[in-house]
Amino acid sequence: MPLAQVVRSGWVESVHTGHAVIVDPDGSVIAAWGSPAEPVLPRSSNKPLQAVGMVEAGLALEGPHLALAAASHSGEAFHLAAVREVLAAGGLTEADLANAPALPYGAAAQVAWLQAGGGPSALAQNCSGKHAAMLRTAQVLGAPTLGYLDPDHPVQRAAVAGVERLAGERIAGSGVDGCGAPVVAISLVGLARAFGRLVQAPAGSAAERVASAMAGNPAYVGGTDRDVTRFMAALPGAVAKDGAEAVHAFALPDGRAGALKVADGSERARAAVVVGLLRELGITDAGVLEAAGPAPVLGGGRPVGAVQAVLR
Repeated sequence: MPLAQVVRSGWVESVHTGHAVIVDPDGSVIAAWGSPAEPVLPRSSNKPLQAVGMVEAGLALEGPHLALAAASHSGEAFHLAAVREVLAAGGLTEADLANAPALPYGAAAQVAWLQAGGGPSALAQNCSGKHAAMLRTAQVLGAPTLGYLDPDHPVQRAAVAGVERLAGERIAGSGVDGCGAPVVAISLVGLARAFGRLVQAPAGSAAERVASAMAGNPAYVGGTDRDVTRFMAALPGAVAKDGAEAVHAFALPDGRAGALKVADGSERARAAVVVGLLRELGITDAGVLEAAGPAPVLGGGRPVGAVQAVLR
C-alpha cells in the first residue's frame, strides 16, 4: 500500500508503496500498513539482533566497539580506527576479514579515502565492524576464524539465535547479504518487537549491552550526517538501524517500536516513512523529526518540495 509520496512544486511526482508496523512495549500491534506479518530480508537492520547473539555467545566488546558490531558505518577515519582496534585485540588483521571489498559508504569519507590513495577494501566496507565482531566471537567459541561466514559456522548459529529470540519467531529463510554474510528473513512485526525488547532488556543482559552501546555511541552505528545517528543523538535512549533496500527499525526509550520496508527500496521514502511512524506514535519534537527525516526535494539547488509519509 502507499507509504510515501514525492511532492515537487505542489505536484505529486512519485508514490512509494510498502509495509510498516508499530508496536506497544509488550509487542502488541498498534497499527499496520500493508502486510508486515509476511517475512522480509531485514538486511542490516538485523545487525543489532545478530550482535546480541554474539554477546550471548561470549563476545566481550563494549562501547564504540560493540556499537560497530551492530553498524553499517560510513567509513570515516574513527570508524576504521575502531575496527582495527577490535581486530588487533584478537591478534587479527584486515586480511582476516571475509566481507566483500568496497569503498566507504559515506560520500565525504569516500572522497577522503580515494584522495589518500585507497581503493575498495574489506576494512572500508560498511559491515567491517560486524565482521570483526564475528571473528572475535569465533575465537571465544574456539571455532576456526576461516570460514566464519558459512551458515553452519558456530558464529552464524549464534547470530541466528539472537535474531530468533528477540523477534519471538523462527527465521523464515536465509540468503547472502551484500557483504557476503548470511542474512535471515523474519517479519516486520518480529523486527519491531525485537527492537522494543532491546531497549527494555534487563541491565547487564546481552540485549541491554548492545542497546546501550548503540544509544551511547550513535556516530559509530552510522556516521556523520546519517539519519540513524542523528535520530539517536536527538532522542537519548532510542535505538535505530537502517538496512539496504529501504528497511528500517527503531525503538523509543519507552519500548514502543516500529519497522518498515519500502517495496521499491527507495532510501528517500524510507526516512519519510520513519517520520510518519514517529508521528503516529505521538512524537512531535521538531528536532527529533528533522533528525530522522529525508532531505528536501530540490529544484535549482533550493527546496521546492518534500518526500512525505502518506500513512492511512
